[in-house]
Amino acid sequence: MDGTMIDNMMIHHRAWQKKLKELGLEMTLDEVKRDIHGVNSEIIKRLFGDRFNEEEIAQIAWDKEAAYREIYADKIKMLPGLQQFLDTAKALQIPMGIGTAAPKENAEFAVEALHLEPYFQTVVHSDMVDRGKPDPQVFEMVAARLQVDLKDCLIFEDSPTGAKAAANGNAQAIILNTTHTQDEFAHIEQIKHFMLDYRDLILTKEDGKFYLHV
Repeated sequence: MDGTMIDNMMIHHRAWQKKLKELGLEMTLDEVKRDIHGVNSEIIKRLFGDRFNEEEIAQIAWDKEAAYREIYADKIKMLPGLQQFLDTAKALQIPMGIGTAAPKENAEFAVEALHLEPYFQTVVHSDMVDRGKPDPQVFEMVAARLQVDLKDCLIFEDSPTGAKAAANGNAQAIILNTTHTQDEFAHIEQIKHFMLDYRDLILTKEDGKFYLHV
């Protein structure tokens, strides 16, 4: 979702930078882009060890995400070409789901603001998983809910960590270069294509099979 359907990662990065500074940890935006990924509780534990208890971790995560939603509420919009892509996929009856490292509130915020309910049969968010990316659990849960094999799924991602999660699930990926450059994915296999948005994608269905032309 983040960085693949909406270009919001810089807002997340700045929100994290601000919150971490309040906690006494100064990080540059480049450091945040490199090191802040995955489930919020895992991020906080990775950065601060056992400094905070579970209740404090939950509050830190909540404060950061609430600030993000407030900042982004009047700015949220789909990446160029995504609306047409989703309309075509729905018309072709392609099963689609969202697997995101975002918490429930952020997932619901985006789905409601962008009116995505008609397109996706399931949404799996960070509150539903035990292991964050690069573990493929979030994608495994989406595939299971769609009643398809994960290896038969095509995953749209924007981060090396997410792309690695797709590869760890033996699924192919298309990368949106909204946040990271192509060379940052050089070590990851099973990436089929890199793109900036959805405007040049063409979906077709022939002999019962779906084809994506880029």
